[in-house]
Amino acid sequence: MKTNIARILTVMAVLLAVPVASFAADVAAGQAAYAVCAACHGQKGEGNVAMNAPKLAGQEGWYIKRQLAAYRDGLRGTAPGDTFGMQMRPMAMAVSDPTAEANLIAFIESLPAVDSAPTVTGDVAAGQAAYAVCAACHGASAEGNEQMGGPRLAGQDDWYLVRQINNYNKGLRGYDPKDIFGMQMKPMAATLTTEKAVNDVVAYINTLK
Repeated sequence: MKTNIARILTVMAVLLAVPVASFAADVAAGQAAYAVCAACHGQKGEGNVAMNAPKLAGQEGWYIKRQLAAYRDGLRGTAPGDTFGMQMRPMAMAVSDPTAEANLIAFIESLPAVDSAPTVTGDVAAGQAAYAVCAACHGASAEGNEQMGGPRLAGQDDWYLVRQINNYNKGLRGYDPKDIFGMQMKPMAATLTTEKAVNDVVAYINTLK
């Protein structure tokens, strides 16, 4: 009996191992697919303000996956007035195959993070005080926290951070009740009630590496 159980367990272990191996992400295939993304986000995922495309290099795969799904599901890029979100939505919808998506994300994760040149100035001390609220989800050093659903902010393009805070406050993000994380972020963005307050907290994030 023990021998039979051992054999069954061995077979089960082999069968369970097969899907894991077969679904290993193909970075080379992801690189080929990224050629479309590179037109806006840059060859190395460095971002391009002229194309209104944020930096992808350095961002964690779980967050990229979540945002692609948000665009596909209409949780982003469907609000009237969200011009740049509407531009991104068809790009995300083109990545509907789970394997293709995994390959693409694996390639993006392989890109080395690069420093973004600061474009936003503000009162760093005031921004640090305001960031205390953000730290609960995004981490004390803005390193991100998957368990809290907070993406990495450190190293991201500051102009993009400003835009996204403003998008939440304008109802261009976090507008759909099904967007749990967007709904979670919206009241946090609302604590930054002035342009100065937004610039201050982003100026502080710029100091975090």
